[in-house]
Amino acid sequence: MAKKKPDQVADNPNILPYASNLGAPVIKPTDLTSFKQEKILKTNTYFKSKYEEIKKEYQDLIDSYEWNKLIYNSKFSFKPEKGEIYHLYQRNDEKLFLSIIGPDEWNMVYIGSFRLDSNDKWEKIDSTTK
Repeated sequence: MAKKKPDQVADNPNILPYASNLGAPVIKPTDLTSFKQEKILKTNTYFKSKYEEIKKEYQDLIDSYEWNKLIYNSKFSFKPEKGEIYHLYQRNDEKLFLSIIGPDEWNMVYIGSFRLDSNDKWEKIDSTTK
């Protein structure tokens, strides 16, 4: 039977996470509290901003869907050309119709201006985009 070593004796004292004898330097664990707090704050800020981006993108997608649904359900008696700007109006009977006539050319209830893109999706444009 091998001779038992005392508890304070180690075969490889250089790999111990603590001092192995009285003459060894004191090993103090590094305080990681501020590091962790900083990284938690940074990570939470990242996730919050990413969530807000996705939320805005989702809302834009829903808005685009609603506008497209509204336009495709409106009345128009022409085949819209891709890339052209059209204007959506409301009649007195509250029905919607699409026209090539601009809002400054006549006196109808103007809803908005739209451009038909290459995917047959209506893109809402404002007066500065034209």
